[in-house]
Amino acid sequence: MKFGQKYIGLDVSKEKIAVAVADEGRDAPRYVGAISHDPGAIRKLIKQLGDPKDLAFCYEAGPTGYELYRWIVSMGAQCEVIAPSLLPKRPGDQVKTDRRDALQLAQLYRSGELTSIYVPDRDDEALRDLVRAREDAREDLHRARQRLGKFLLRHHIHHPSHMKKRWTKMYRKWLGTLTFERKTEQTTFNEYLHAIYEVEQRQQRLETAMLEQATTGTKAELVKFVQTLRGIARITAITLVAEIGSFARFPSPTPLMAYLGLVPREYSSGQSVKRGKMTKAGNKLMRKSIIESAWSYRHKPAIKGDLAKRLEGMPAEIQVISWRAQERLHRKYMRMVHKGKPATVAIGAVARELVGFLWAAAMVSERPATT
Repeated sequence: MKFGQKYIGLDVSKEKIAVAVADEGRDAPRYVGAISHDPGAIRKLIKQLGDPKDLAFCYEAGPTGYELYRWIVSMGAQCEVIAPSLLPKRPGDQVKTDRRDALQLAQLYRSGELTSIYVPDRDDEALRDLVRAREDAREDLHRARQRLGKFLLRHHIHHPSHMKKRWTKMYRKWLGTLTFERKTEQTTFNEYLHAIYEVEQRQQRLETAMLEQATTGTKAELVKFVQTLRGIARITAITLVAEIGSFARFPSPTPLMAYLGLVPREYSSGQSVKRGKMTKAGNKLMRKSIIESAWSYRHKPAIKGDLAKRLEGMPAEIQVISWRAQERLHRKYMRMVHKGKPATVAIGAVARELVGFLWAAAMVSERPATT
């Protein structure tokens, strides 16, 4: 540790940043004040506090993103973005102010009790924004369809019994035949239906952009390797790659499993060891994508169709990983189901092990080239 090191806690809001400093040692942190949330104010603060090499900043991850982190690092100082959910809490502490939060951050940062998160570079963040915009469109589409369905239900309009699924071509054709007695009802129905078609087109545009990134973007090579696993086609592959950024930041699959919330809860005391449901902590979008992919392993191992095309020309090591994943995960699913475990529980276990194969495939892509 350098002599004269200063640990600066920043409580960040849209327009202001509360600043507290904890000097090296055991002295209580001091509150410096509030500054504007802009690069000029940050540069002035760093100049006031001393040599940038002796300054270590931290702030909680939030809606303001990572620009503050990039400003500080570009000015020569150290900065870490802290996971808010892992911030130590004092029981019974009911007072929350910007000043107190900044002081607490500075003190905890100095004592090494904070957990930092991975900060993506600008390209990775842009790709992540694209993926999340597509997920927002999916959610909007689900809500739009629900609104139309509830409207029809209120008017006791049910689709024909021979249509077992909704939103097929036949179902859409049936919707186009519906008419209402009152003009206001017809207008409402038309607008609900138009909203659905509008969101579908937005989702299609976003997926087209994602597919373009999957073949020509900066992560195209990694996406190519990840999608060699069964159940992980291009859209899912680029979703996983965008959210992770770099698989190399995980030294083994186990931390990645924990990051995705796929490890079981544990309640252990004395001689008793009990494990419960998945923690479901961490990245919800990735966990959802992995679990959806895991359902593919219910079926017997086979290399055909789109998977066969994705494996064409891939290194032998990757092809072995893909095949072993199919054999192991299908066997695990069948074994658990035969023991009476619910299918959802079995899929949860399969999803956890699928992460291990995903990590292995990604590491082949990210492995430094040997000369």
